[in-house]
Amino acid sequence: MTSLRVLAAMSGGVDSAVAAARAAEAGHDVTGVHLALSSNPSSYRTGARGCCTLEDARDARRAADVIGIPFYVWDMAERFHAAVVEDFVDEYARGNTPNPCLRCNEKIKFAAVLDRAVALGFDAICTGHHARLEPAPGGDGTVRLARSVDQAKDQSYVLAVLTSAQLGRAMFPLGDTTKDLIRREAADRGLAVADKPDSHDVCFIADGDTRSFLRRHLGSAPGDIVEPDGTVVGRHDGSYGFTIGQRKGLHLGRPAADGRPRFVLNIEPASRTVTVGPAQALDVLEIQASRPVWSGCPQPAGPVDCLVQVRAHGEAHPAVCEPAGDGVRICLREPVRGVAPGQAAVFYDGDAVLGSATISRTVNG
Repeated sequence: MTSLRVLAAMSGGVDSAVAAARAAEAGHDVTGVHLALSSNPSSYRTGARGCCTLEDARDARRAADVIGIPFYVWDMAERFHAAVVEDFVDEYARGNTPNPCLRCNEKIKFAAVLDRAVALGFDAICTGHHARLEPAPGGDGTVRLARSVDQAKDQSYVLAVLTSAQLGRAMFPLGDTTKDLIRREAADRGLAVADKPDSHDVCFIADGDTRSFLRRHLGSAPGDIVEPDGTVVGRHDGSYGFTIGQRKGLHLGRPAADGRPRFVLNIEPASRTVTVGPAQALDVLEIQASRPVWSGCPQPAGPVDCLVQVRAHGEAHPAVCEPAGDGVRICLREPVRGVAPGQAAVFYDGDAVLGSATISRTVNG
């Protein structure tokens, strides 16, 4: 195998540490880099919440020392804030439900970092994502993204925004291994992060309180919570605090006539109106999506049978997908509930990613 100059993105967690160790063991010339994504990082994380703390940077450096590779810290705080944090706030203000991990992979790890790495003479970026790369059909030497063997940890959904060119410079060494075996390997390698908890929730909202975070950025914007016929059933202090399909935290002043739970059906930021109703009103049969990226196949000329996943850890649903103008039209074989604009629709052929697009509109069944 040809030895490559590899930049290993090291978050301070167990996955990225083992990925860097595997790349070095395979004979590549590996350099570790930790991305400082906060201008005021906290000293310690709260349990498993958040990431990119001073503790994480130290853990990444110690792991690099054990592996025996050079290590640097790159300040990406300003770029991260503009491309991920501000985008997150803006999308919620529009009534959408963004995925910041997806945007971080697109704008930071595989755009800003990859561009800098290539400029510095590196051949590839190595990360600890749970995903695989496999030869693309056609035998032209290109690769396409596929699910990890560990379905519970699979991260192909949040990587599906990457282009073919970006995937061609990516390395995902962990896609063939389950998480429990990765932790065991880390312990065998003497990596102190072997038992470190996985981070979860939105990394820049360490306390996990998204609504309070958005209120600090967007302020109070009170409005009505209404039923589909316009009957007011409650009040809110910001429509940005809701997402399509939400059931909890509605604080409605009067119960539904049939006594059944109500869910968020629609969000209108301009009028500050949140519409709630029965679960069956969430059933969606058609999705319109924008900004398609076809990384696992050429852009199709007509309808394509595929599986579509509309949430990071959701089920993949049988569908027909076809280009429509500058976007994509997705016809679901059976109704799917709670599809939120702003999220990604990722198209699969079995375990292989064909492409992705951003959900812009839904049509109820």
